[in-house]
Amino acid sequence: MDQMERMRARHSVRNYLNQPIEEEKRAALQAAIDRVNRDAGLHVQLFTEEPEAFDANAPHYGQFKGCRNYFAMVGPKDADEAIGYYGEQLVLLAQELGLNTCWVALTFKKGKVKVDADKGEKLHVVIALGYGADQGRAHKSKDATELSNLSDASPAWFRRGMEAALLAPTAVNQQKFYFEQKGDRVRARTKLTFYGKMDLGIAKYHFELGAGKENFTWED
Repeated sequence: MDQMERMRARHSVRNYLNQPIEEEKRAALQAAIDRVNRDAGLHVQLFTEEPEAFDANAPHYGQFKGCRNYFAMVGPKDADEAIGYYGEQLVLLAQELGLNTCWVALTFKKGKVKVDADKGEKLHVVIALGYGADQGRAHKSKDATELSNLSDASPAWFRRGMEAALLAPTAVNQQKFYFEQKGDRVRARTKLTFYGKMDLGIAKYHFELGAGKENFTWED
């Protein structure tokens, strides 16, 4: 399964089986976390067989069932975009390993997540992880022309990048990002919404996978 196939296959999953994650898969996830923390200056932590953060509350949108594993996305308070960019790397690795995931901003018990956070750091979100009771489902997406300056004259790499970006998970499926291509440069921006910068980081990682980092340069 290549990266585009993984992006197409990966959907948010909220119901999980009571099936532990094997040691070799935990080791692969931890190795990726160590790399992310080293490269990005984050403090991501992996929790397994720890159900308290997702203990059932009164029924409401986004309730989880059976989730006992998650990534705790810890980092500097202003690291929202990096949290999205590097967190999605972990999400797609989990998909490659046959695991399911879901980005979770609100519907978990934050006080039950016993993270190790240094001064100036915070728990931004968690990412639910495990063997899903199902594989989730695809959500309706906006057209690429609504989220970019894509046209018939756009290079093939930009078209591929936008195809990948459209597969990026965003908060409440808002897709508030926008990509603008000029020559071999691309500018990505987002509207000022809750988790907008985090969503932008996720979308930028998807775009890179689709477009190929060798084909363009990000413009601030």
